[in-house]
Amino acid sequence: MSGKTAMRTNYCGDVDSSLIDKTVIVCGWVKKLRNHGGIVFVDLRDRSGVVQLVSNPEDEKVDKIMKGLKREFVVQAEGVVRKRPEVQINKNMKTGEVEILVKKIKVLNESDEPPIEIKDDVIITDANRLKYRYLDLRRPKIQRNIIFRHKLVKAVRDFLDSEGFVEVETPLFVKSTPEGARDFLVPSRLHHGKFYALPQSPQIYKQLLMVAGFDRYFQIAKCLRDEDLRADRQPEFTQIDMEMSFVKKEDVMDIVERMIKYSVEKVLKKQIKIPFERISYDKAMNEYGSDKPDLRFELKLKDIKDEVKTLGLSIFDNAESVKALKVKSLFSRKKIKEFEELVKVYKAKGLAWISMKNNELIGSISKFANKEFIDKVGISEGETLFIIAGEKDIVNISLGQLRLKLGQELNLIKEDELKFVWVVDFPMFEWNEDEHRIEAKHHPFTRPKEEDLNKLEEKPLEVRAEAYDIVLNGWEVGGGSLRINEPDLQKRVFKIIGLSDEKAREKFGFLMDAMKYGAPPHGGLAIGLDRFVTLLKGMTDIREFIAFPKNKSAENPMDGSPSEVSEEQLKELGIKVMDKEKDQSW
Repeated sequence: MSGKTAMRTNYCGDVDSSLIDKTVIVCGWVKKLRNHGGIVFVDLRDRSGVVQLVSNPEDEKVDKIMKGLKREFVVQAEGVVRKRPEVQINKNMKTGEVEILVKKIKVLNESDEPPIEIKDDVIITDANRLKYRYLDLRRPKIQRNIIFRHKLVKAVRDFLDSEGFVEVETPLFVKSTPEGARDFLVPSRLHHGKFYALPQSPQIYKQLLMVAGFDRYFQIAKCLRDEDLRADRQPEFTQIDMEMSFVKKEDVMDIVERMIKYSVEKVLKKQIKIPFERISYDKAMNEYGSDKPDLRFELKLKDIKDEVKTLGLSIFDNAESVKALKVKSLFSRKKIKEFEELVKVYKAKGLAWISMKNNELIGSISKFANKEFIDKVGISEGETLFIIAGEKDIVNISLGQLRLKLGQELNLIKEDELKFVWVVDFPMFEWNEDEHRIEAKHHPFTRPKEEDLNKLEEKPLEVRAEAYDIVLNGWEVGGGSLRINEPDLQKRVFKIIGLSDEKAREKFGFLMDAMKYGAPPHGGLAIGLDRFVTLLKGMTDIREFIAFPKNKSAENPMDGSPSEVSEEQLKELGIKVMDKEKDQSW
């Protein structure tokens, strides 16, 4: 890696044994100082790594400057590279065999005592990390994360360019269409009372690019959603966004698989086998209790509705669904209680269990278990069977969460594996219990499966969509679909989700107009870049791969955003800030 500029000849981390006896100039930050018997050793750090500087006590000018250095001073040093004494060689460092005997040194800038430790192996509170993010970003681990992200994006760009995709930027000021998450709104100074929205995704615009004939589009797109935060969610995030014309879903999935294979092998040097496994939404829910199943371990949900009939328990007999998980392990009562509390979070009314210990049955339903039941479910010595009964969705989801917990508790998960899977054939619609209406499962531009079109009006909740999610290690990293490209079909879908022609035109009139002018069949997908890079590195907090993230309250402690603005600015925009507590009209 060339770091040569007018001020340096090499990056610190590139000074190795190939440069012995040569004069180099390096620049960086003082990581650590040591004074051993009058000889000063300085670890100098830049983004490439660390190199050791050594003073010459006979050179009084250099020696004086080096003795006056402090942590995080910015320094330029010139000297001769020499081999370290054998006892001082550090084989864990790229530069560990050499050091620089300093001939000239200059302090380019001094530093106050840093408020946080700039080391990888120290604990720093989230508040301080975010407040002093510019210092936190000096830590080698964080710099490696950001550089890893850069390399992955470059690999993605290179691959998509080679496949004929054109990178097109779409607007950041768009029309508000609040049918998904809450929009961030931007008031217009020139048009009082009117607002732009920041895009939740480039969805409509990339479809318009297909109408425009670009055929293959992609963008590393900024997306913004005003929603509650968590470890894998920020108010602003980045997507690898793409769209293609004249395709079936197999074409989209093939491109995405090859893009992932190329990119991951490029940056991780890890082989990725394609094609990825594909399972239906119904199978994912029924066997794994999740539409984003973690397939790094084999544990599956099993339907035992017939088997439990022998127990004569009304809680099972009257249930819509009864399913079980069987594991080769025994658990304490305390641990069972923990599992019970977990499934209750997901609305399960309880957790039945039975174990075989020392050839005896124990557990909440052990006294009801007869030989027929035991033979059917096949409990052996040292095994435990967990059972949940109730509504189908509640049983699947709660038992699916227990499955994940058991995978962690029993070390069933292959942590070093990257397990990709496609989940396909999602429902086109779902029932919104709060608003008592049907809504789109993904978004209203998703194409229904051709064979289900005859159910669209009569049995909409049975209609499947040409939608597909890509899942990595139990996390959804991307999703997409084939799109509706006919105005009449789009109107039918709008009507089912309760969107009148008038409302549809108000929200999406420009898209509906575009469809009238020869919209080609098209489809696409977006991958959440922040989550994708995080999972590839075996981590879960996306903030570790974002240069300047927000905290859990969507605030930035470093720059103080969001902040109040002056009355003059508000007046220009025609806005008055109301006090929610004092103004009862709220």
